Amino acid sequence: MTDWTSLTYVVVDVEGNGQQPPDLVELAAVPIVGGVVGDAVSWLVRPERPIKHFATRIHGLTNTDVADCPPFTDVTADVRAVLDVDALVAHNAHVDVGVLRRQLPDWKTPEVFDTLRLARRLMPDQGDYRLGSLVEAFTLAEDLPDDLSPHRATYDALVAARLFVTLATKAATWEALRGQTPGGSEDEPPALF
Repeated sequence: MTDWTSLTYVVVDVEGNGQQPPDLVELAAVPIVGGVVGDAVSWLVRPERPIKHFATRIHGLTNTDVADCPPFTDVTADVRAVLDVDALVAHNAHVDVGVLRRQLPDWKTPEVFDTLRLARRLMPDQGDYRLGSLVEAFTLAEDLPDDLSPHRATYDALVAARLFVTLATKAATWEALRGQTPGGSEDEPPALF
């Protein structure tokens, strides 16, 4: 396989309740098919444990906001269907993948692309690799609906999808995108980077 657009991707973002380990409160998923960013789908779910105040300060979701939402078990089949792709993408992916693995213990995780690590590797002089900084640097929030805001799952998944397309387009080769050097050795594991 030599062209990154030949895979189907889903870009995910999760928001948690601030507990350790975090319970899922919000999940958004954005498909990328043929190199084109698709429409987001998202779920608000009622976590088993309450949302902590500091988590509410970050994403703005309160216990009242999710009181009438279904538990994650009610949306599991829909989430699994969305996650049935060649590759998963997220910014600081170990967090999102960790939450999804706890929620879906028998889920077979596809190949994972981490836009944080990709940006560090493909743009070593960027300086700041926080999602918000990269959104500003590449004007990735243009034309998003006004009701979306940073630190909410749909906004973060959409801008991370745009970031991934930007980074994938910058990568000179498929191997560069995957973090592989010519000859087959790798600078980072391809399954989660």
